[in-house]
Amino acid sequence: MTDIKVIIPAFNEADSIAHVINELPKSVSEVIVVNNNSTDDTVKNAEAAGATVLTETRKGYGYACLKGLDYVELTAKQSDIIVFIDGDYSDYPEELDKVIAPILENDIDFVVGARTKSLREEGSMTPQQIFGNWLATFLMRLLFGAKFTDLGPFRAIKYEKLKELNMEDKTYGWTVEMQLKVLKKKMTYTEVPVRYKRRIGISKVSGTVKGSIFAGIKILGWIFKYSIK
Repeated sequence: MTDIKVIIPAFNEADSIAHVINELPKSVSEVIVVNNNSTDDTVKNAEAAGATVLTETRKGYGYACLKGLDYVELTAKQSDIIVFIDGDYSDYPEELDKVIAPILENDIDFVVGARTKSLREEGSMTPQQIFGNWLATFLMRLLFGAKFTDLGPFRAIKYEKLKELNMEDKTYGWTVEMQLKVLKKKMTYTEVPVRYKRRIGISKVSGTVKGSIFAGIKILGWIFKYSIK
């Protein structure tokens, strides 16, 4: 039986985290919520919904994801697929089966849940998110011949392949770093169109000017770093 673990970075997602956990398919063996300095009831609500809750005091999306991976490395006797999903309930957790299907059925290494325009709720992505995704994926196509159309946070990867990537980014560049390293290591990948809705609460990245600017700088920095390697 395939072992599937889900990692959810979470910062002040008390109103949404239980919805995400409860709507994941029963095929998931463990849901790991990484509390990233929340000041609300994120931890209590995640534990009540049945998740394993870790705490990462260093703020940053990448820090939280790395904490989850360290936990899997230390505790898992077996793990086949790692799925990442945000804790804000903007994705549809029940679509996990669709996201992992290319891995199970076609032996693909890495899958991105692509937030295609036709499946997005109006207003679910800010203009800066839409432009940032377009620019990043355009540059990846131009510089690396990539076929990615999105940097979507809902993604799945074979655990052994994820370890090979030796992920480093601590903050906003986590998603693009993963995609660039998949390209560099010539792993197989694909995208699966997924639905996307307005998140619960305010985004800590795209919801602020500062967050948007820093995310953009980090993403472009990773792309240009890899373009000259």
